[in-house]
Amino acid sequence: MHPLDNVIWYALTTRQTEFAERRDQACRFVQDVSPLAAFLEPTNRGYESLESLVATGEIVGLFLNDPYQERPGWNVAGGAPLLQMLCENGVASTPATGVKIVELGRQDAAEMQDLAALTKPGPFAQRTRELGTYLGIRVQGKLIAMAGERMKIPGHIEVSAVCTHPDHVGKGYARTLMTEVMRRIRERDETPFLHVRQDNAGAIGLYEKLGFQERKFGHYIVIQKL
Repeated sequence: MHPLDNVIWYALTTRQTEFAERRDQACRFVQDVSPLAAFLEPTNRGYESLESLVATGEIVGLFLNDPYQERPGWNVAGGAPLLQMLCENGVASTPATGVKIVELGRQDAAEMQDLAALTKPGPFAQRTRELGTYLGIRVQGKLIAMAGERMKIPGHIEVSAVCTHPDHVGKGYARTLMTEVMRRIRERDETPFLHVRQDNAGAIGLYEKLGFQERKFGHYIVIQKL
């Protein structure tokens, strides 16, 4: 199996162990970093291991290759068909004019969470920004777009949290930020990848223009421990 086929597991057991909690055949990001979790394999033993990591009432998100099968002790709280895309040969992109890209840090944490809560690019917790470099664009001092790095496995880094405030869409901000995030990833001789809902045609179209190609289809499922 290629590490990208079980990317959460390999991120937490290779390059991002400092953010990991693990029990036997399951692991998860610490709660305030990300709700994502994974198994070595989605077997009974895997789910039993996960159960020991999760408190009653808590939710976790899984990337599965096959549709989720209901299991006792867990309730489905959400999810969506997922597409993983890989960019092995990027396409040059013209940045938006008159735009200054800023590197985001601790002082921007509240604004980053507010923007993610408004635009819903995917799970974005209090400490998600610690997983990698996040870049943003400000207009009149307000953070209106961002993108950054989330999961990391050997040779690959995920582009994530790509979002733009609804009042500023259509101005090329997402493309500009993604191009810079991807450039920095390639400077380290690594390959960008990302995940997107299969029904998000607009985002998929942008990613294809930047050189991303479909790699695999899967399922994102959010489950709550009863």
